[in-house]
Amino acid sequence: MKDRKIKTLEDRVALRIARKSGDVFLREDFKDLGGYDQVGRSLRRLAAKGLIVKIGYGLYARATVSPLYGKAIPNKPLPMLATEALKRLNVETTSSAAAKAYNMGSTTQVPTGRVIGVKGRVSRKIGYDGKYVTIERAS
Repeated sequence: MKDRKIKTLEDRVALRIARKSGDVFLREDFKDLGGYDQVGRSLRRLAAKGLIVKIGYGLYARATVSPLYGKAIPNKPLPMLATEALKRLNVETTSSAAAKAYNMGSTTQVPTGRVIGVKGRVSRKIGYDGKYVTIERAS
């Protein structure tokens, strides 16, 4: 994409992804480039090429191709991506109940990190390749 003009929507979406600082992208980030279906097709094509990975409904994450498996994997661990995605969706996150208990010293059971506490209601599944983050409502 050096000397040629950026013509296709897919090229413009890829360029915007390359320029963005975060690792999580919402479908809404690209709505000024084209229609809902067009942007969706471009994001699916970029996911097929391994540039991004779909981690939820309208949520995508920056990716690299795994040297072991040859398929696209996210750049960051899933709990970090889920926390970033929830922040982008204006949902306040906190530690899970298990993490709080461990930090207070009331248990020696180390939390997995795949449970994220949220303040408010969230009805989303965030994950990829069959592995999802559990979202628990914090008090």
